[in-house]
Amino acid sequence: MAIASQKNFYSGLMFIAAGGGFSLGAREYEIGEAARMGPGYFPFMLGILLAILGLIITINAFRSGTPDGDPVGAFAWRPLLFILGANLAFGALMVGVPALGIPQFGLIVGIYGLVIIASMARPGFSIKESIVLATALAVGCYVAFVYLLSLQFPVWPAFLNN
Repeated sequence: MAIASQKNFYSGLMFIAAGGGFSLGAREYEIGEAARMGPGYFPFMLGILLAILGLIITINAFRSGTPDGDPVGAFAWRPLLFILGANLAFGALMVGVPALGIPQFGLIVGIYGLVIIASMARPGFSIKESIVLATALAVGCYVAFVYLLSLQFPVWPAFLNN
């Protein structure tokens, strides 16, 4: 049996692997049952649903596709590296990395770092657009998490709070 859609086949396998990984990882926590859910219940069930969805997509990859087999294109390294780097930078800026001498910069600076670095993944990167988006997200996050939900985490750089 030939694969009719390589994209669907490989994305289905990726869903199966991710769902299986989440389900296996969730077994480390108490799962419970539907009436009395433990902390592992939701990730376990979500992982199973993701794996089932992946299985359906993988099976359908053998049935329908394009005449050329819908080949998978070249790997997009630029977006992958910038998006992963943006998330790492957000974590490092938000709470700091004392082992590397990086101080805590807080939520606002972390959001600006995240948005600007992630925006570099796009070929038409514009610093002005990134700053406008980062400002809107920073204001929205401040209002939602600090003002409305009263969550306690660093918002501003540690050296400004002293």
